[in-house]
Amino acid sequence: MKIPSMAVLVALLLAGAASAQAPPAGAPRTPPPPPAPAVPEALALEAVQTAVSTCTANGYKVGASVVDSVGGLHALAGAEGVRQGGLDSSTRKAFTAATMKAVTSVIDAQSKTDPALAAKLAADTKLFARAGAVPIMSPGGAVIGAIGVGGAPGGEKDEVCAVAGLAKIKDRLK
Repeated sequence: MKIPSMAVLVALLLAGAASAQAPPAGAPRTPPPPPAPAVPEALALEAVQTAVSTCTANGYKVGASVVDSVGGLHALAGAEGVRQGGLDSSTRKAFTAATMKAVTSVIDAQSKTDPALAAKLAADTKLFARAGAVPIMSPGGAVIGAIGVGGAPGGEKDEVCAVAGLAKIKDRLK
């Protein structure tokens, strides 16, 4: 049975390769999209390390994430002994803050009185509107990413650490 399965796999791969060939000569080429605005790597790493160390100093084992303006993960750090849930929630919170361009504690509060927002949050499993993430803005006011923290006993504690991470790099953003 393995030989027919392999033959089917090879046929599918060849069909996919044929359809992925370059367009015919003279056909217009679509340029790749520009990269999403993002926090420089060194600053993203510094922000997550500061957030984790702030929470560690307060006795909490957390994860911290920085995402770009469209929610792509750029930096992730965790305290020694952090649970996977803390790492995952930090990334989902950061994604939510970046894509919705708001502090997640504010989004959470609004969702309690806005049924449309609550439905949107419930429908998209990537969104996690619990306190713990803040957008990162360029000096010109554009959202260039977000930092999220997860794992402390209460989102308000996560948010304090996220704010500390942002404060560490804010003056050096371009």
